[in-house]
Amino acid sequence: MSIVRWDPFRDMVSLRDAMDRLLEESFVRSSAPSQAPMGLALDITEDENEIVVKGSVPGVKPEDLDISVLGNVLTIKGQFKQEEEQEKKNYLLHERRYGSFSRTVTLPVEVVADKATADFKDGVLTLTLPKVEEVKPKQIKITPTSN
Repeated sequence: MSIVRWDPFRDMVSLRDAMDRLLEESFVRSSAPSQAPMGLALDITEDENEIVVKGSVPGVKPEDLDISVLGNVLTIKGQFKQEEEQEKKNYLLHERRYGSFSRTVTLPVEVVADKATADFKDGVLTLTLPKVEEVKPKQIKITPTSN
């Protein structure tokens, strides 16, 4: 049997790690699933000419969406509207949410906002954002002048 020297700092570090794990599990993980319906799930793809962004917004009308692009920052805002309340009902489960949402994403390159297109079909918003043309060196030809 070996004797291990007691180190009070080792116990403090392990207590701190335990508290960090407790707080992370209690607040971070438990709040994430409840926030998911209010957020906006996105798929973003890129090719050599454009960036395509698809977002699921079921139950939202196109006129309830606000899309803006500034440089390479895309912001999508919208609102889930609540259905009109009928007479008092005893809900057994009430998970559908209502209220406003906003999602801001930094794109890998700048896009041409004036040429962007937006399609909306079956609750899926599809944004096609053309990339800004990179500055290419241009050849300047010299035309001889006669004297």
